[in-house]
Amino acid sequence: MNVNINSVHFDADGKLINQIENKISKLDHFHGKITNVNVYLKLDNLVHNIKDKVVEIKVMVPKHEFFVKQTSKTFEQSFERAMQAVLSQMKRKKERLAA
Repeated sequence: MNVNINSVHFDADGKLINQIENKISKLDHFHGKITNVNVYLKLDNLVHNIKDKVVEIKVMVPKHEFFVKQTSKTFEQSFERAMQAVLSQMKRKKERLAA
């Protein structure tokens, strides 16, 4: 599994990057054929006032792609919400294939 973490127009803190990498590494438990994971960290600014932190997660598996975008006041909270949403998508897809 290849993991890419991109911070757009700013430098992300090392602690945040480590936290994201640790959580992303656990995705293998939910789907064994993950080929690539892209995480984008963005600042949602409105006329030079930083409003919210945006996290986008794209998980690629053979023949399918999961994408989630979450926004909140902190990157940690946005990432947690995005992880829950992508896990939910992966579980639903797995249940549909099993049925």
